[in-house]
Amino acid sequence: MSVARPIRLAFTLISRKAWAGGYNYQLNLFNALAKYCPGAITPVVFAGETHDLDDLEPMRQVDAVEIVRSPRFDRPAVTALLPTLFAQDRGAISSFRSHKIDAVWENARFFGWRSPYPTVAWIPDLQHRQLPHLFSSKARRRRELGFQLQVLSGRTIILSSRSAERHCLSYYPRTKGRTTVVRFVSEPSAELLKLDPEQVLQKYDLPRTYFYVPNQFWRHKNHRIVLDALALLTQRGVHPVVVASGGGDPNEPEYLDQIVREAADRGLAQQFRYLGMIPLAEVYALLRASAALINPSRFEGWSTTVEEAKSFGVPMVLSDIDVHREQAEERALYFGTDDASALAAHLHNFAQNAFVVREMNDQLGERVRDFAESFVSTIKQVVRTHRY
Repeated sequence: MSVARPIRLAFTLISRKAWAGGYNYQLNLFNALAKYCPGAITPVVFAGETHDLDDLEPMRQVDAVEIVRSPRFDRPAVTALLPTLFAQDRGAISSFRSHKIDAVWENARFFGWRSPYPTVAWIPDLQHRQLPHLFSSKARRRRELGFQLQVLSGRTIILSSRSAERHCLSYYPRTKGRTTVVRFVSEPSAELLKLDPEQVLQKYDLPRTYFYVPNQFWRHKNHRIVLDALALLTQRGVHPVVVASGGGDPNEPEYLDQIVREAADRGLAQQFRYLGMIPLAEVYALLRASAALINPSRFEGWSTTVEEAKSFGVPMVLSDIDVHREQAEERALYFGTDDASALAAHLHNFAQNAFVVREMNDQLGERVRDFAESFVSTIKQVVRTHRY
């Protein structure tokens, strides 16, 4: 009996600067496939020639991952509608053919309604429908057009939570019977966990007790409520430190500066410590040694930061939204997205926690295996359906 060869699955690189959560999703997925389902799928990552080499290097170190760099994947905005005009993204399809691709994973780039490849579309969330006021009309229309094309093209839709699936079925009833939930689980590689957190604290002159917000600075991430909570605690003579990292929103770059400037104007610059876009190893070091993770977001599809905190058993203080409840259940403390007093109370309770560096949970491997096997099963089913 012959052994089936791996499915060569095409991905387009998600830039860490543009979307750290999406980048971490891809990297963790590739590590999970290599560790728990070796030989099932070969991820082939297509990146533009202008993509940051620092994003590619961690992926090169994962077994079986192949990297392809081509100007065809530097696609400028003016070409965004070409697949709708010509039925398929001819440049991308040609690259896929050259590299013997078997199936395609779509995220944020539609390869055409007549693409010859079995294709799954990953829809992380339906934020533009749930929080339309946070998008410009142009951005909202562009995002909606992409989702509608994927729906009308008969794609299998992969979502990361039951919450996102409910939204998808509500807004796009035609996807009924074509959605599947594959819950992301984070297991960072050993290489990313070698860094001593104490070295990172010294580098950035941070105290041993701090809270961590590693969310990027997009408006829906709701950083301002953290400033409000710190201001309330300052009035009571309590001065916890919140460390924040991550990049700004390419569509609203001024928002990051607004938050940092507001922290300074309110006298909170020593309590709200913004570090910038730091290396991923430093992110994990800070997370593992933090008193608690804070995620104040108004909306998530499946929070990467929450999943990472779960992997290390880091205490969590989360906004009370459906997907956080689905992810963390009773393992977190919750506060309303506009309830600064509740957040302040939680921070006060954690502020005296002793310094501790946490290791990965013993049971994590089983959850990551389930994630990898569920992903492989979904891709195999899509390929079989396309053939027959």
